[in-house]
Amino acid sequence: MTNRYKITFAYDGTKFAGFQKQPQQRTIEGVLTRVVNKMAKRADGEISVYGSGRTDAGVHALAQVAHFDFPFDIPADSMLKGLNSMCPLDIEVKDVEIVSNDFHARYDVTGKKYLYRISQGRFTDPFKRNYTAHWRLPIDFSLIDTAIQDFVGKHDFSSFVASGAKPGSRIRTIFAVNAIDDEVNDEIQLEFYGDGFMYNQIRIMVAVLVEIGMGKRPVHDIQRLLKVKDRQQARLTMPANGLYLKKVYYPGDDPKHSMKKHQQRD
Repeated sequence: MTNRYKITFAYDGTKFAGFQKQPQQRTIEGVLTRVVNKMAKRADGEISVYGSGRTDAGVHALAQVAHFDFPFDIPADSMLKGLNSMCPLDIEVKDVEIVSNDFHARYDVTGKKYLYRISQGRFTDPFKRNYTAHWRLPIDFSLIDTAIQDFVGKHDFSSFVASGAKPGSRIRTIFAVNAIDDEVNDEIQLEFYGDGFMYNQIRIMVAVLVEIGMGKRPVHDIQRLLKVKDRQQARLTMPANGLYLKKVYYPGDDPKHSMKKHQQRD
């Protein structure tokens, strides 16, 4: 008899070549697979770990989700302790649940929430360099706060997808967005909650918002880009290190399709 375990975990993506296993590369999936198989005293790879989705090299996660089938009956709390005792310090398992065998960390996802952090310091902060994108040029937050709302809804996001994305529909739904002017930390933080996001989509969306905030695009240029479906017109892609997978939603979760609006600076 095997138990299916759902794990929620955080990681610092700085020293990983992304989530998905790759030959001769240190990846999140690769590390977790080795840890789980070692715990079960199985050959490496005999037990597979299935994530809710991929993140690229340098991208972080506050609450990524995965599942695996384990050949022994271990209480969830004991599994939590065991995993954390064997995981490297840049991965922390936050929660473990024993779930039904028909649960799937990837195929049962109903939505995801991402956070993007932009540091506005005059110079690069050595303690933020791996965890925020640095943008020292002036950005008008009020323009971003207005423009980001144009992403909400069901759209064809062809203008906001990198060329390496998998073939298929570019239609996605963004349920809610939030622009946060964090004066204390001298950051602009942008949140996106939707039914799914494609390769580099959020990093391209943020790049367009930054250009709007700098006055290089009209405030509602996102509406035009959604219509033209041309990646070349979106141009830039923001760095990976500012991006965080914040939450993964499954049936029964109740995000209410909204996020609290934060007050901008006076």
